[in-house]
Amino acid sequence: MTTSASTRAIFSAVAVLALSAAALHAQARPAAPARAAAPAADTAAIRAAVERVAPAMIEVRHDLHQHPELGNRETRTAGIVAERLRALGLEVRTGVAHTGVVGVLRGGRPGPVVAVRADMDALPVTEAEDLPFRSTVRSTYNGQDVGVMHACGHDIHTSVLLGAASVLAGMRERVPGTVLFVFQPAEEGAPAGEQGGAQLMLAEGAFRDPRPSAVFGFHTNPELEVGTLAYTPGAALASAASFTAVIRGRQAHGARPELSVDPIVTAAQVVLALQTIHSRNLSPFAPTVLTVGILRSGERANIIPAEARMEGTIRTYDRAVEDTVKRRMREIFDGIARAAGATFTLDIGVSLPVVVNDRALTARMVPSLARMAGEANVRELPPASVSEDFSYFSNEVPGFYFWLGVVRPGTTSGPLHSPTYLADDGAVPVGIRAMTTLVLDYLGGGR
Repeated sequence: MTTSASTRAIFSAVAVLALSAAALHAQARPAAPARAAAPAADTAAIRAAVERVAPAMIEVRHDLHQHPELGNRETRTAGIVAERLRALGLEVRTGVAHTGVVGVLRGGRPGPVVAVRADMDALPVTEAEDLPFRSTVRSTYNGQDVGVMHACGHDIHTSVLLGAASVLAGMRERVPGTVLFVFQPAEEGAPAGEQGGAQLMLAEGAFRDPRPSAVFGFHTNPELEVGTLAYTPGAALASAASFTAVIRGRQAHGARPELSVDPIVTAAQVVLALQTIHSRNLSPFAPTVLTVGILRSGERANIIPAEARMEGTIRTYDRAVEDTVKRRMREIFDGIARAAGATFTLDIGVSLPVVVNDRALTARMVPSLARMAGEANVRELPPASVSEDFSYFSNEVPGFYFWLGVVRPGTTSGPLHSPTYLADDGAVPVGIRAMTTLVLDYLGGGR
């Protein structure tokens, strides 16, 4: 997940209008036919089974947290996942999208196929919390020596999905259908020059045999307490596109600015002008974020440099809004560079799609979460401005993606992607119960 989940509060007043992405999604794929409510999974039986497997899954979580691996490098993690799935008697494929693992659990009764997904990669973040299983791992990222940490909770995701596999394998003969367990690498993005993540897993046949009729995913949320679950109908997470720009001027002595074309001043004007796209070119009811996260230039205080480089991210919920942002960015760069006598290049990457919770599937599965956790512990949230490549899976088949609270009551956690992110072990059994309940209720309802 590419930014802190806390930014979703920006959009709370306008969330209802972010659903235009859901409308586009619905046009691209026919709406699911109405179905009868699924028979409820046995909550007591699931709870008892989860209590049996939870201690082992918490140990797995500690191990993964202490030995995190960056995207497309999750070799040890994938080995642990594959070994445990094989021990449960699942059919296992490895090496999908480099280090991805797919496990297939075929139930003892006929029924549909459902996919459940967890991401496995960690981030180039140095952990600040003093946990007994704290990560001290260091690695190389973009040519730099970095600390490595599960600062987005993917250790929780992986251990929860392994726990769900353990519970479902233990009741295999009563499972009415097939469960596809997808353990994904590189959700945070593949290393420079490499492909990876959900899109590559699909290209390499993750959903090919068997093909699911729905997919479930979840993410830890450091703003929610353990025991709390949350969801967003329709457009849930933003699209994301990264951009890189170089403004080229003319170098000169810092004491003779009249001989220069100053790329720093030009870049500063561009950064400020970019912020007018949302305030002056878009409806105030069109949630949008345009952030310049990197601006680098110069080597000495008394030299006006030859160029300035900037990088950033674009977040929207609607393709037309995204197109407007990109068009205005090019116009702003061109106009300001021309006025300064500079030149520029602007490269905008391919957008990660909006995560859209299929409305029919969401309406069907939320009662399952409420029954499992209690209605008071299940919340509807506005769309978040973070992004997730789960969107590729949920564009392929109807998807439902929810938030899992991970903060122990009475404590706090830093945001996602921060050195002080702190998830409590108590979230693991809650996540296992939630995923197992969703799977059994969905399969029990038929196609």
